Order: sequence, then structure tokens, then C-alpha cells
Amino acid sequence: MRAKIATAFTFGLFMTTASHADVIGFKADASYWNFDGSSQSANASKHDLDRQGTAQLSVAFEHPVPLLPNAKIKYVNLDSNSEQRTLTNAADIELNNIDYILYYELLDTVVHADVGVGVTNLDGTVKNLNAGALTQYDLDEYSPLVYATAGVKLPFTGMSAKAEAVYSHGSDTKKTDVQAELQYDFVDNLLVDVGAKVGYRIMNIDAEQKNVADLELEFKGPYIGLDIHF
Repeated sequence: MRAKIATAFTFGLFMTTASHADVIGFKADASYWNFDGSSQSANASKHDLDRQGTAQLSVAFEHPVPLLPNAKIKYVNLDSNSEQRTLTNAADIELNNIDYILYYELLDTVVHADVGVGVTNLDGTVKNLNAGALTQYDLDEYSPLVYATAGVKLPFTGMSAKAEAVYSHGSDTKKTDVQAELQYDFVDNLLVDVGAKVGYRIMNIDAEQKNVADLELEFKGPYIGLDIHF
């Protein structure tokens, strides 16, 4: 009897959770970002980056508990090299970026909007070689960030559009990260929504370190991916 009750309770809980997918949910995103950009030390020539492909990932958990924020983590690898490399001029970037975000839903209808705060972590090394002189930046800083996203759904089409922005400013680094995308949901039911999307992302990073010239990085390009919402 207890086993039957437990089974019924589990099934009921599952169905209740499924029927409230718009209230309690887990979101996952995986995209392929094809980017190029530049790396430049102050008072030195700019290095144009060779076009690279990388994975950009995010996960989010949303719930109905009042005053308790939702949570999201974004990750991207920014490893890249200069397009033109010689013995005296080159750039080499080994860099990871993770954003830890707590946010609130302001709107969740045909139009949706979120705002939040958190921290961003830039971790890695950037080497710029200019006229034979090497400048190396070792980055490992957690900086406060602000986060915002806004989007709109086109009813009865499966289409939606969204823009998202992250801005962080710490003692040694500053980052602006903006992306915009179009999505088509080809699976849309009570259990799961799955969408294919295309977009464009631009990330700018400024870094300051003692005894070295300031650093400016830019990464930009289109991406394609999948979005899953349970």
C-alpha cells in the first residue's frame, strides 16, 4: 500500500510540475559562436584575431518563490590567436569567462523582461608581441555585474526575438557583453520546449595591470544553437 501511495504521489508530483512548466522550469542553452575580433595593448599596433569557433553555454533555474531570485550561469571559452603572426608581432589568448547571475522576471507574457546582478570571472592569459616586445596579462578576477534581457514572442508562429546584455566593472577589468537572437520553437508542449536560434554577439574587455600597458579585447560574430526549456 505504501508503495502504491508513493508511486501515485511521484506521478502526481511529476504531472503537477509538468503542468506548471511556465512557473517552475529549467533552461539550457548550447550555441556555436564563430567569432573574430582584436587584441591591443595601449600605444601599440592592433592585432586582428583569426576567426575561431567556440561553444557558449548557459543554464538557468526559475521558480515561483516570492522575493527569491532565479539563477543563471553563462560560460564561454575565448581562446584565439592573431590572424597575422610573425616572430616579432603576434597575439595569443587563453581566456575563459563565466557569469553567475541572480535575476528577477519583470514580465513573462508575450513580452518578457528580466533584470539581475551577480559576478563575472575572467580567468586566463593574454600575450601581445609588438616589435619583439612581449606584454603579458594574467587575468583572474571576480567582478560585480548587472544583467538585463528583453524579448517578444510572435503568437501562433513559434518565433521569438531576444536581446541580452551583461556589464561588469571590477578593480582591474571591465566587460560589456551584448547579444541579440531570433528563435523558432519546433517543439512546444507541456513537458518541454525546444528551439533553434541564430544570433550575433559582441564582447569588449578592458584590463589594467601594474607596470604594463592597458589591454583592449574585442570578440564579435554570429552564432547558432539550441534552447531547451523544461
